[in-house]
Order: sequence, then structure tokens, then C-alpha cells
Amino acid sequence: MSILSGPASFTAASGSRQHAWRMLRESRSGMAGLLIVALFLLIALAAWFGWLGQDWSRITGGRWDPPGSGHWLGTNVLGQDVFDRAVYSTLTAFHVGLVVSLLSTLIGAALGALAGWFSHTWLDETILWLKGVLDSIPFYLFVAAVAFALKGNPWAMHIAMIATFWTGTGRLVRGEVMRLREREFIASARAIGLPGLLILVRHVVPNTVHLLLVQATLVFVAAIKTEVILSFLGLGVQDGVSWGLMLAESTQEVLAGQFGNFIAASGFLFLLLMGFNMLADVLQDAFDARETAQ
Repeated sequence: MSILSGPASFTAASGSRQHAWRMLRESRSGMAGLLIVALFLLIALAAWFGWLGQDWSRITGGRWDPPGSGHWLGTNVLGQDVFDRAVYSTLTAFHVGLVVSLLSTLIGAALGALAGWFSHTWLDETILWLKGVLDSIPFYLFVAAVAFALKGNPWAMHIAMIATFWTGTGRLVRGEVMRLREREFIASARAIGLPGLLILVRHVVPNTVHLLLVQATLVFVAAIKTEVILSFLGLGVQDGVSWGLMLAESTQEVLAGQFGNFIAASGFLFLLLMGFNMLADVLQDAFDARETAQ
């Protein structure tokens, strides 16, 4: 196919997406994962727009009220509804996951594409060196350092995760770009005199979308888990509500025979991560099958 009559790169990328969607619809686990994620997304949107009509921080009962019609999972030591706090923590999880996955994937895609296209040059070596430095630093030590340097900044946790999570995406995209640049349609684009960066943006990057989609999903999951761990350790969410903060509170409550915070936070977290993992597995299998077929 001529590069002028319709780039093969777009055809391949579009075919991969169609194949992935078809496999997703045919997979029970994939559709179940999609429905779980969609349900949690609706919960997060409802919390964002105030459709739930109740402030999670409001005291609505006494200390450690038992589960009942007024409080499905009881109340905490302050008299706040445990279920409401778990629901509003969904918004925190989606906010962190979306911001971190979007920005780290974009940064990783850009740097990985440049490193792959200009492989074995000073630019590639610089990007690989930066990746190696970031990968060599213990993650939670790095987060603590960033949190200390940006003391009081609510975005410190996001910045720390973005600065480290892009490296995995960058590595994958670099390898894929190095493979794609040897393909026939790239040689055709070079032959008609298209600039190198234009070829990279228009014909190479679209063929990495399948990698970026799966990687963004995995980073989303990793960001949520990391936020929960950091909040549990006191390095994450400070002014707000989070499953990690609820789990931190539960360490003392469990000793007193109160399990509401633990059950709510761990249950919500488990269901959301299970949904994302089921969805990511099907997408990965779909794109791998497509690549093998090609």
C-alpha cells in the first residue's frame, strides 16, 4: 500500500483495537472486569459531582455504632459513617490513578519513542541513563524524599509516582519503536522524503497504542495500590479520605473488636483491583494474539 493512499500504520493500529474489543466482548472475565471498573467509575463520578448528597466527614452517629439500616458498616471512633468514607475514597483512588497513569504514560511514550527512534545516539543514552538512575533508587525512599522536599504540597505523592512510573512505559515503547522502524511502511515513508519526526509521530506512535493502553491500565492499578500504601504509612493523602487512611485507623480498631474500616477499605480495594486486573489480562491477551497473527 502506498504511504500516500492510506498509511498501513493506521490500518494496523485500528485493526488491533477492533480485535481487542471483539475479544473483550467475547470474554466473560473481561466483561466482568469492565463492569466492575464502570461501577466504581460511576461511584467516583457521583462523589465528584456531589450526587451522593452526604459529606464523608460529617458525624452521623455515635462512637463505633454497629452496622444497621442507618449505617451499613457502622461508624468509626468519631461517629463518621464507614460506608460513606469508603465510597468517597473511590474518588481519591480514581483521581490519583487517572492523573498518574495519564501523565506517566504520556511521558514514557514520548521519551521511549525518541529513544527508540534515535537509538544508540546521545539522546538514547541520556534517556536510558535517566531511567537507570530512577530505577536504582528505592521507591519509598524516593517518595519520602520528594514528600520532604515538597512539604505541604498535596501533589508530592503524584509527582513521585509519575517520576518513577514512566520508566516501564518508556522501556516498552523504545523496544517497539526500534522494531517498527525496520518495517516496510516506514521504509516507504522515508523513500518519499517524509521527515523523520513526522514519520515517528504519524506512522510509528499509532502502532504503540496497544502497548500504551495496557500499560496505562497497569499503571492505574499500581498508582492506586501505591496511594493506599503511602496513605497507610502517613506519606500519602493528608487532608481527605482514603482506603489507606481507613486501614491505618483499623490497626487500632481491630484490637477493640471493630472491623468496619478494615472490611470496607479492603473490600472496595480488592474489588476495584480485581476488575482492573481482569480487564488488563484480556486486553494483553488480545493484543498479543494480534501481534502473533501479524
